[in-house]
Amino acid sequence: MTGKDEAELSRLLRAAIAGDERAYADFLHRTAALVRGFVRRKIVQGGVDPEDVVQETLLAIHVKRHTWREDAPVLPWVYAIARFKLIDAFRRRGRRIEVEIDEIAETFAEPEAETVSERDINRALDGLPPSQRSVVSAISVDGSSIGETAAKLGISETAVRVSLHRGLAAIAKRFGRQ
Repeated sequence: MTGKDEAELSRLLRAAIAGDERAYADFLHRTAALVRGFVRRKIVQGGVDPEDVVQETLLAIHVKRHTWREDAPVLPWVYAIARFKLIDAFRRRGRRIEVEIDEIAETFAEPEAETVSERDINRALDGLPPSQRSVVSAISVDGSSIGETAAKLGISETAVRVSLHRGLAAIAKRFGRQ
């Protein structure tokens, strides 16, 4: 930005304060381009949209234009407002960094199937009485239904449910889970 540009922006803002709408629109258009470049250079990581900061800066300039001293240069005033709006945006974002999931999707590990060895299953079933062991084994290991298990063992479905519940509770208690 040259001294000529500074003088032109000052002239436009003076005219705008005096009521010239066309001068104000031209001032805002030129100022938006300057602020946009300034903000884009300052934002190195995502999480803050430069256009939001530009709009907030232009709004603040509009609301506070009466605070500009006509004998002072306009650019330091504009850049100070832009800097404070940028700081506000960073504060709102906080310390988190936003990353698109597509950028890191290939770094995620594939979910592994949970496997239990036969030894672990036998160890869990060993502490159960034979009736509970056969019910838990049939339903939880073999995948039989309550009805199938009741028919296979020759007991009622209610008895199967009770044995299953008691057996699973005993296994949970044995391995430290309540």
